[in-house]
Amino acid sequence: MTNNRKVEPIGGPPSDVEQLKIESNYLRGSLVESLENRITGGLSELDNRLLKFHGSYMQDDRDVRNERQKQKLEPAFQFMLRVVTPGGVTTPKQWLVMDELAHKYGSGTLRFTTRQAFQLHGVLKFNLKETIKDINDSLLTTLAACGDVNRNVMCHPNPEQSDVHTEIFKWSQEITRHLAPRTPAYHEIWLDGEKVVDSLELAKAEVSAATAEASTVVKVSSEEAKAVTAGVDPVEPIYGPVYLPRKFKIGIAVPPSNDVDVYSQDLGYIAIVEKGKLIGFNVTVGGGMGMTHGDTNTYPQLGRVIGFITPEQVVDIAEKTVTIQRDYGNRSVRKYARFKYTIDRHGLEWFVDELQLRLGWKLEPARPFQFDSNGDRYGWKKDKNGRWNVTLYIQSGRIIDQEGNQLMTGLREIAKILTGDFRLTANQNLMIAGITSAKKPKIETLLKQYGISVGEEHSAIRRSSLSCVALPTCGLAMAEAERYMPTLIDKLEPIMEEVGLRDEEINIRMTGCPNGCARPALGEISFIGKSPGKYNMYMGAGFSGDRLSKLFRENVDEAEILDTLKPIIHRYAEEREQNEHFGDFVIRTGYVKAVASGLDFHN
Repeated sequence: MTNNRKVEPIGGPPSDVEQLKIESNYLRGSLVESLENRITGGLSELDNRLLKFHGSYMQDDRDVRNERQKQKLEPAFQFMLRVVTPGGVTTPKQWLVMDELAHKYGSGTLRFTTRQAFQLHGVLKFNLKETIKDINDSLLTTLAACGDVNRNVMCHPNPEQSDVHTEIFKWSQEITRHLAPRTPAYHEIWLDGEKVVDSLELAKAEVSAATAEASTVVKVSSEEAKAVTAGVDPVEPIYGPVYLPRKFKIGIAVPPSNDVDVYSQDLGYIAIVEKGKLIGFNVTVGGGMGMTHGDTNTYPQLGRVIGFITPEQVVDIAEKTVTIQRDYGNRSVRKYARFKYTIDRHGLEWFVDELQLRLGWKLEPARPFQFDSNGDRYGWKKDKNGRWNVTLYIQSGRIIDQEGNQLMTGLREIAKILTGDFRLTANQNLMIAGITSAKKPKIETLLKQYGISVGEEHSAIRRSSLSCVALPTCGLAMAEAERYMPTLIDKLEPIMEEVGLRDEEINIRMTGCPNGCARPALGEISFIGKSPGKYNMYMGAGFSGDRLSKLFRENVDEAEILDTLKPIIHRYAEEREQNEHFGDFVIRTGYVKAVASGLDFHN
């Protein structure tokens, strides 16, 4: 949008969201005025959409929605705040700040997302500014935790390869920093920063052009290579005044573990390690999990490997890939706007050509690699530096005190003495890392004192489960997920135990809607909410996250789920081949067909 190049329409006017972004004056809108409005606990539609870029979603408690309507009260508005934590790494001091804010302004709990970020729930509008300011003071931020920009960059915690982890964590930070929005609006609104408007005059012509041409895509010929970087927006040099068509996600995996589900990312990096040293990355593009029920033009998709790069080329690849999506993504219909659809519409070869044109250099051929899992390794491990790491099982990523398991209190006490760090995993669990041998006995004592599980005593199917928040706070949820998944696992565990499969890992995932926050399309068994108590059931994804699941039963309730799965699990126990995973078994035995591409997901 911000480059003076030829354009070709893709049809349809820009969506209302595109117009709202243009009118927002680089994400300002009327947020300041809305936050000061004491008449309502909510925000206007424009400001609610803009708030996402600042790291928050307006929600309401759906458990009490009907009762409040009867009483002629507005919904019980509250706000979810998401915190950017590249690679999921947080210092003990930052942990204590998040713990304090959860009790001071939030619901009294913390939650880990499947993108290794914190979420605070239950923050009232009138406490938003102070909460964000306190987060910022701890050297964390909510900027770009949501919105049509690059989101939190994921990476593998990798406790047994500390040298490699240090490098990939550095790159996760560098990418996050480089792709962060540059607008001063965040500092103006939340941190009382000085307002900067001078440069906006310089961008007026480009904003007007974006308004008229938001329904177009930009094409660059080889003769126009020098023009690719021309016309840089003075406020947002990477994103321009209308940012991206939709959110953008990046993850870094270290084989043999694919715990970040690298194929689900818009842009993925697969670390290539030789003799213990990181030599570069294979690059994947075009993954994504979300879809819309009833619309077969939407589908989950797997990222595809396009080549190899050296570590120093990581940021350049990220920037140029984002600008291609900025220029070619669908700005007319948001549900078709994700990067996976841009690539599928134009073709992978087209994308590689366009990327290399913008880079000014070519990718090398991809290097060999092997994934064998995408889960966490629980319990105590010693790293190469002689320090200890312990990975804890956290049910649905929720940090809360319960009877017999004072998780929140225990972790608070550990944070007070820890000299290492906390690492949120992509599977909603927690690694306490960098523990000295001197501190290890004290932390073991605290874990036992507060009833905190290291995961090893739980069944493998419970340890391998993921779920999104869903009801009561997510406005998109059609069914339960976080609150229901433990109950379903309780009923599946006896089935697994009676056939001797208690310790057999099966990736099982549940979401309250098809947007895919818990990556259900990569679950060997998965459930996507259709309505209260009803789910579409999928099977057959690859255990290491390299194959999509397939619809097996539609609109099933709990009784149907159990009746359907019991005979399949019994047959799996009796007929599986050596080391055969559940997803592979249900394909081999004909329950579902293998899905190697999202283009075949609905066939």
